[in-house]
Amino acid sequence: MAEKMKSPSVPSPIGESVPRLDALQKVTGEAVFTDDLQFGADLLYGRILRSPHPHARIKRLDASKALALPGVKALVTGDDCKDRFGLYLKDRYTFCKDRVRYVGDPVAGIVATSERLAEQACRLVEVEYEVLEPVLDPVQGAQDGAPLLHPNLKEYIVAPFIFPQHGSNISNYFKLRKGDVEGAWSKCNVIVEGAYRVPHVQHVPIEPHITVAKFDHSGNVTLWASSQSPFAQRDLIAGSLGISPNRVRVISSFVGGGFGSKAGVSMEALAVMMAQKVPGHPVKVRLTREEEFYCSFVRQGLVSNIKIGADEDGTLLAMQTEFYWDAGAYTEYGVNITRAAGYSCTGPYDVPNVWSDSYCVYTNHPVGGPMRGFGMPEIHWGIEQTMDQVAQKLGMDEKEFRLKNCIREGSITPTGSKMHALDLESCILKAAEAIDWGKQEPASAPHKRRGKGIAIMWKAPAMPPNAGSSSIVRFNEDGTVSVGIGGQELGQGSHTVAAQIAAATLGVPMDSIRISYPVDTQYSPYEWQTVASRLTWSMGNAIREAALDARRQILELAAEHWDEQPDDLDLHDGQVISYKSERSEPLKNLVVYGLPKEDDSGWRGGPIIGRGMFMPNYVSALDPETGQGPRAVVHFTPGCQAVDLEVDIETGQITLLRVSSAFDVGKAINPDQVRAQMEGGVVQGASTTLLEHLRLENGVPVNPNFTDYRIASTVDMPLKTIPIIVEVPQDDGPWGARGIGEHSMVPTAPAIANALADAVGLRIHDLPLSAERVFKALRDKEAAT
Repeated sequence: MAEKMKSPSVPSPIGESVPRLDALQKVTGEAVFTDDLQFGADLLYGRILRSPHPHARIKRLDASKALALPGVKALVTGDDCKDRFGLYLKDRYTFCKDRVRYVGDPVAGIVATSERLAEQACRLVEVEYEVLEPVLDPVQGAQDGAPLLHPNLKEYIVAPFIFPQHGSNISNYFKLRKGDVEGAWSKCNVIVEGAYRVPHVQHVPIEPHITVAKFDHSGNVTLWASSQSPFAQRDLIAGSLGISPNRVRVISSFVGGGFGSKAGVSMEALAVMMAQKVPGHPVKVRLTREEEFYCSFVRQGLVSNIKIGADEDGTLLAMQTEFYWDAGAYTEYGVNITRAAGYSCTGPYDVPNVWSDSYCVYTNHPVGGPMRGFGMPEIHWGIEQTMDQVAQKLGMDEKEFRLKNCIREGSITPTGSKMHALDLESCILKAAEAIDWGKQEPASAPHKRRGKGIAIMWKAPAMPPNAGSSSIVRFNEDGTVSVGIGGQELGQGSHTVAAQIAAATLGVPMDSIRISYPVDTQYSPYEWQTVASRLTWSMGNAIREAALDARRQILELAAEHWDEQPDDLDLHDGQVISYKSERSEPLKNLVVYGLPKEDDSGWRGGPIIGRGMFMPNYVSALDPETGQGPRAVVHFTPGCQAVDLEVDIETGQITLLRVSSAFDVGKAINPDQVRAQMEGGVVQGASTTLLEHLRLENGVPVNPNFTDYRIASTVDMPLKTIPIIVEVPQDDGPWGARGIGEHSMVPTAPAIANALADAVGLRIHDLPLSAERVFKALRDKEAAT
């Protein structure tokens, strides 16, 4: 069938304008951001015409009326796109070429002298679509005979550790086989099976996506973006344009919240393509809040099937998992989430026999991508509820069951590698103790029920084996230090930790450290991406190496000047000191201009610049048939959360009384920030557990706003959060540190679900645990009895 856009039942294909507050008025009366003034009178604006259909073929596009509007400068469509782009799988064009694959897919871009005019012009573009059958469920989409969303999948360029299944909607299939699962089931005294669902949710950062792009007349590109991945954006955008990365410059200042939504490339490529049509003019593109909900990355949905068996003593013997990831229309990032789920499929348990299949499935839903936890909150939702039921069937305390079976140093992971040093047992004990585990406590009212639950987790940085970091440490004339990095500050405190590491290594006061900013790919040292909770560990190692390099130069210079050995010298409080001769010299006297030789015969030394880099060189490939290999990941961070809650049986409302979080972070470089990450993770985890769900009806988002899509506010927060730091040093981290940023929201949902089951005897398998869902389940349970 053919029809003209747009259907009134779907969100506007170009979004709705949001009033711009701190604005000045042009002579025309058009509102502009004050920040727009930095780009001058040449600044143009772009708006995107988006698909109103989840799946359709583009039959005809006529933009003649739009282009006739005074002030409209350019049109961009899929005909202007050269190559596909993507981080792990190059499966998308910047603008759709022949078909649209989700509501919101970019069909055309209009460049005009104002945003309002660009929106008006978008409404004049006529598009004729042939509506196609959509794929709206990942299990359905993975079956033979399902409509193929990417018929040319076999032509796509893909990373060597991603395995698309040609002729299907499966863009990655990760298999893991360990031991003899089939033989183990007969030895199990208890076997529990369950199916679980996790919906799409949105990151909802305070700052929406916004970017400005400019092509100069020499063909060089400058992109100003709110980005977690300036260097990855440079590489991917250059590849899509068919130009060298040295022709693309990405500048990114502080990011107003990311959580994964601003990793890789999403809408930034749109602005670049539009700017290419108007050389010399910067083009600004921003997502409205409505667009932010379904036109940027969403967290992938998941359907999981879990089967776990244990013997009569409570020892785990076998585990089988099946993960169907609702990855959306394009899976260039989602394929690696599928892989991470596969090699983490047991959760933090020592299981000798494991069988896991993890499928990344194309659907006609918004594009799935990275979100805080990178697949781990989703898989632990089912795993940890099933573990609770195994323990209960055995008559074991849920805490003791986890202590018996949790991963330990020397345990063999699902991929066959030996576990590094960690202390998950202490995490379990401390988290349980903090909420008085085992103590029955009364509810606050007759119509309320109280319960306690526990859940454990693990997570590794999900990244390529060669993801690197680099840093430059440069002394200034007054002895202060400029530290160059490529990692981003998203509010997580990475710059504070960077300054701490540099200051501690150099022996200078922390207030003398300046982090060079903004990140600018033309001048900043390389950083793969600000994702995977890896900056303290990876970038921290690079900073330490750069500072050690600068430190070595200073000590060698002073040793030569004093005729002593570098081993007799040290740096302390901004001075180089000698333990042998007890001499000292302020660093500001030597780090730029050097030191004079005797008898005025010249100078020695010169500007001190330290260089450092870090890249793990020990991560191995995994067998594509079994998922086995010497070392699948750099490390795991484990942890535990325990929840004490009340349920109002008259409304279904859950109130979180106490949530304790204990994580083995290796070494807490900044304990206050570590505790803050734990607290923030609890709140975000509770929000996705109790409230959040991007509702899609036949592929159409129906709640892309804060009226209908609720996130946690102060009234939804736990009455008490208890962060607990456990430290067992990581062998390759700076001072033993490893990441914690994402981990603290991973076990929150199953811990709440387990506490809910303890309180009212309900086992709910689908998120969110909204008051409505809990109330209905309570009534259904009451009716059944």
